[in-house]
Amino acid sequence: MTTSKRTNKQTESTESLQAGAAIPQPRAEETPLESLSGMCAVLVVGLFVLTFIAQNFVIPSGSMENTLLVGDHLMVDRITLAPPSHWMPLVHYREPRRGDIIVFLKPGNPDMFLVKRLIAVPGDRIHLRNGVVILNGVAQNEPYARLRPEDTYSAYIDDFPSVSPFDSSDVTTEWAIDLSHHIEGNDLVVPPGMYFMMGDHRHNSLDSRFWGFVPRANIVGRPLFNFWSFVTPDDQVDKTGIGDRLAWAAHVGIHFFTDTRWKRTFHVVR
Repeated sequence: MTTSKRTNKQTESTESLQAGAAIPQPRAEETPLESLSGMCAVLVVGLFVLTFIAQNFVIPSGSMENTLLVGDHLMVDRITLAPPSHWMPLVHYREPRRGDIIVFLKPGNPDMFLVKRLIAVPGDRIHLRNGVVILNGVAQNEPYARLRPEDTYSAYIDDFPSVSPFDSSDVTTEWAIDLSHHIEGNDLVVPPGMYFMMGDHRHNSLDSRFWGFVPRANIVGRPLFNFWSFVTPDDQVDKTGIGDRLAWAAHVGIHFFTDTRWKRTFHVVR
């Protein structure tokens, strides 16, 4: 009798569990509209990040050697140096500082991004003597400034702005005319809202000495780190044909491991 009751209780318990258990439902497949919605969300977030927060830039020339090399791929911070926004109060904003490496739009050519070092800010007085930067009357120690053995003295480059800009064929006409309006004594005086930029490779850089000041509005951001660096010829930037690009893509694929500068991977830019 006891055994029968126990069996009945176990049967009732089993039936109760089975009755209360959730019946597995077949997983609903994602509709094409839901897939498209997810892809659009990812795209929007990606575009926001690349437009307003960080962006990839590739170094095309040797004007910043050895700080930056041709073929360096940089992640650029587009927030810190941006004009402050009230809708993002937690973000740290600051003004550009002397010594910062800056990504900016070239004056007079809004489609061209350049990377140079900020040498002088509004109100600064600057001139060069024998290649040495004299800022507000003080000669600057610039360990990052580089000369190659083949670099020879150039009056306009090394003794700026004492030499007439009309003596250099690389100076833009607009700057050649405007330059004299900003000279006081031996110095070039940086006007309000403007910045003076120079490349670290002083003899291989078309910079503010050749096309003038950079407006505050042209400043895009500052490089954070080098996430990939690949040995690249100096003239690769000039090869824009489809055949050239396909050939270069094939070269990168074949020589990815041998020509990648692994020691520069995630190298912090200073």
